Amino acid sequence: MVRNSVEFSVYGDYALFTDPLTKLGGEKLSYQIPTYQSMKGILESIYWKPTLIMVVDAIRVMNPIRMESKGIRPIDYGGGNTLANYTYLKDVHYQVAAHFIFNENRPDMAFDRNENKHHSILKRCVQAGGRRDIFLGTRECQGYVEPCVFGEGDSFYQNYGDIHFGTMVHGINYPDETGRDQMEVRLWEPEMKNGVIKFKKPEECEKVRTISEMHRKRFDNSNVESAEHLLNSWGEEVER
Repeated sequence: MVRNSVEFSVYGDYALFTDPLTKLGGEKLSYQIPTYQSMKGILESIYWKPTLIMVVDAIRVMNPIRMESKGIRPIDYGGGNTLANYTYLKDVHYQVAAHFIFNENRPDMAFDRNENKHHSILKRCVQAGGRRDIFLGTRECQGYVEPCVFGEGDSFYQNYGDIHFGTMVHGINYPDETGRDQMEVRLWEPEMKNGVIKFKKPEECEKVRTISEMHRKRFDNSNVESAEHLLNSWGEEVER
């Protein structure tokens, strides 16, 4: 645990952490466990600032892993509807431990690197259930967030031993976070030990593939100076 860490519980009736291999034929099949990127997305729905990069340390699977298939009628490219089967996770509940770091590739936001301020806001946002809607993988899977103590309470897998899930997607590398002018996908082999999955940090993933070239935004001193001027103006208004 680090000093700006946060712990929360996220749960919902359904979740769909899509395996990209199943999307080619129009069907969707959920992974058995959440991806790092999906948990990071939930964190960013709770509280997001371009100054920060959210880091997911671990999750604890509280409920048994169960699947349920549903017939869906998505909109077809040629108009009308088609028929597809989506396989969801049912009755999901996870405990999450995470923290944040500063985005060193955003020098224009250097003036906003106040760790205590952002940590306090993040904890208040967890208490409030998040600033934005919480989704468990996809838009139709509504989730709910509340604070918790990681490790407390009974997990279905707490004495289950080790479970391996094979190769799956870890997350996406974006240029504004990595500093590289390309978008990449990360793969890894997760292992759950007595219900707890410890995530690798993005830079620790060895299997990385480039998806496409993507140029990150460039910032110069004028951006930084204008941002600092705007922040000082807001401070003066508050003092008045």
